[in-house]
Amino acid sequence: MGGFQFDLSGRTVLVTGASSGLGAHFGRVLAASGANVVLAARREALLHDLTREIEAAGGRAIAVTMDVADEASTQAAYDAAEAAFGPVDSVIANAGTNIEGLALDLDVSALDQILSVNVKGVFLTAREGARRMIKAGAPERRHGRIVLISSITANSISPGTGPYSASKAAVLQLGRVLARDWANRGINVNIICPGYIATDINAAWFSSEGGRKQVTKWPRRRIMDEDSLDAMMLYLASDASGPVTGSVFTIDDGQTL
Repeated sequence: MGGFQFDLSGRTVLVTGASSGLGAHFGRVLAASGANVVLAARREALLHDLTREIEAAGGRAIAVTMDVADEASTQAAYDAAEAAFGPVDSVIANAGTNIEGLALDLDVSALDQILSVNVKGVFLTAREGARRMIKAGAPERRHGRIVLISSITANSISPGTGPYSASKAAVLQLGRVLARDWANRGINVNIICPGYIATDINAAWFSSEGGRKQVTKWPRRRIMDEDSLDAMMLYLASDASGPVTGSVFTIDDGQTL
């Protein structure tokens, strides 16, 4: 369930976008590190498969159906988490989407969907998490941890990704402002900006001529492995990161150098 481990025993962590890709990987790694994991996404069948996998390996997890762009669905997911494990201590706001297309050709409905999931969804996930943490005593315990997953495209130019890049820049700045807003409420908010990581979503592109050409432009000429974010993600979700809030961590294997 993941190589790198960090002691998260007793923590309850909610992960959005957990039905596949990085979200599912995060769920496995968190469970292997001792956390009670709340796997949240819209594709319920995939969540249940992952839950069974984690439990078979000795971990603790539940699956909750959650549409991050819907406030009622987000609240219901936190209710289910509390019913199973008690208050959520840590949140990994990982859910995101992209619709390929040049700005001149992109339908406005695609723009709406990207912003709804990537910006509104992150806001609702973080805000509901913070509300629950404060109610559970975070100001006194200084125990709350919220990690937002942005992207290197928030700061670097990646042609043809205008709406996606804008949404990830919004996530970055949202995280910094929320960190300031909640600094005295016992909640740390930090942002990870990953580089390109090998997942099922981009496998076809990076096996194509254009994708291979892109990789050759990076100093190390390689795409990152799925476990590249594990150590930072676990650290920021844990008690060890107590003094760290409002920070932005770029983890890209030098892709933006």
